Amino acid sequence: MSAPISNVRPKPDKVLTDIADYVTKYQVTSPEAYETARYCLMDTLGCGLEALEYPACTKLLGPIVAGTVVPNGAKVPGTQFQLDPVQAAFNIGAMIRWLDFNDTWLAAEWGHPSDNLGGILATADWLARNSKKILIKDVLTAMIKAHEIQGVLALENSFNRVGLDHVVLVKVASTAVVSRLLNLEHDEIVNAVSQAWVDGQSLRTYRHAPNTGSRKSWAAGDATSRAVRLALVSRTGEMGYPSVLSAKTWGFYDVLFKGKEFSFQRPFGSYVMENVLFKISFPAEFHSQTAVEAAMQLHPAVKNRIEDIRRITIRTHEAAIRIIDKKGPLNNPADRDHCIQYMVAVPLIFGRLTAADYEDTVASDPRIDLLREKIECVEDPQFTRDYHDPEKRSIANALSVEFKDGKRLAETVVEYPIGHKRRRKEGMPVLVEKFKTNLARRFPSKQQKAILELCMDAERLAATPVDQFVDLFVI
Repeated sequence: MSAPISNVRPKPDKVLTDIADYVTKYQVTSPEAYETARYCLMDTLGCGLEALEYPACTKLLGPIVAGTVVPNGAKVPGTQFQLDPVQAAFNIGAMIRWLDFNDTWLAAEWGHPSDNLGGILATADWLARNSKKILIKDVLTAMIKAHEIQGVLALENSFNRVGLDHVVLVKVASTAVVSRLLNLEHDEIVNAVSQAWVDGQSLRTYRHAPNTGSRKSWAAGDATSRAVRLALVSRTGEMGYPSVLSAKTWGFYDVLFKGKEFSFQRPFGSYVMENVLFKISFPAEFHSQTAVEAAMQLHPAVKNRIEDIRRITIRTHEAAIRIIDKKGPLNNPADRDHCIQYMVAVPLIFGRLTAADYEDTVASDPRIDLLREKIECVEDPQFTRDYHDPEKRSIANALSVEFKDGKRLAETVVEYPIGHKRRRKEGMPVLVEKFKTNLARRFPSKQQKAILELCMDAERLAATPVDQFVDLFVI
């Protein structure tokens, strides 16, 4: 006979209590983290404003029932929508991620920690409009902690290798920090985070051929809005599931992680925000950013000789080959912005790479597919080692061009993209210009000026009530 099943509820998994300890007890003291978070707030909202130019995005926005307005609800920047916090989180999250232009974290798992801003800003704004004093400093703190939870979990644990999408980490991180904004106690936060792990998790199906599609642009919005819902459910006193990860047969590890427990490289602090990668110049999957920079450097030398090219070799790292080395037909923008050959061909031909370059009007240029067929990726083991080295975290790519007459151009190597921590001094002024451009897409000059002046004044921004800040972004 098998042993009887114990009905005694176990102690919570350590991962759950560590996360709850971090969001309730850890004091962020790093000036660098707060400064980076301020730039991250600007850039993330700017990415959302640019996405509003794309009907494929805007058709998903607004209330579930058309015409619904929630009194004292959260407002959606760049729009006239005022919604319940769950739907507002979806709207903001979808906008942020739509063009694949917000920040990035690369490790055993990849992801975009600023995706969490959807849930953070929607919840903070909703609370602020309902008589709770919440400042932008509180939003920045929540961003730092959400970045840290998502990023530290990603350092050593590959969800993509078991077929799960990285937005599971958005849901977990958002649930934790939103629960804290809602003033949940430690045990309630443990319950809420357990709900996020026990919840249904997204497959990576929509990120890979032959099924690549636009859900990858709203998956994070779905995850961060789900987090808000789970936090609100837990606020009612709803029970949690303490061994959601470790339970034999029925827990996350056994069901979805091949029986392997999570491993951790470092405790939670402010490391991830301090080292996060910004997409400043190109709306392209991050493993290709340095390849696109190299292609832009090569453009003057090849723009009049595209038909004379015999072969282009991209010396790269293993993760790029696994994710974006793609041959054959590309059926939509979601396919194209995850194909390194496409993202290199466009700047070689045109000297640019913008979100519009993934649309059918540009993709129909026959030169792009002809050039794609001539581009091959090869792994450089040293690039792969440097990619995983916590002291380097490089994302190196090198391009070699060979012509039909046998002549070759000198290999162009870019190890660190402009959005890397090692290039902050060079990158942040360019990020501010990107933000200015995105503000100009939606707002008259007086409104642009008011937003920019506030965002560039770190002390005044931190002390600004969240609802007053969001009101500056209303159409």
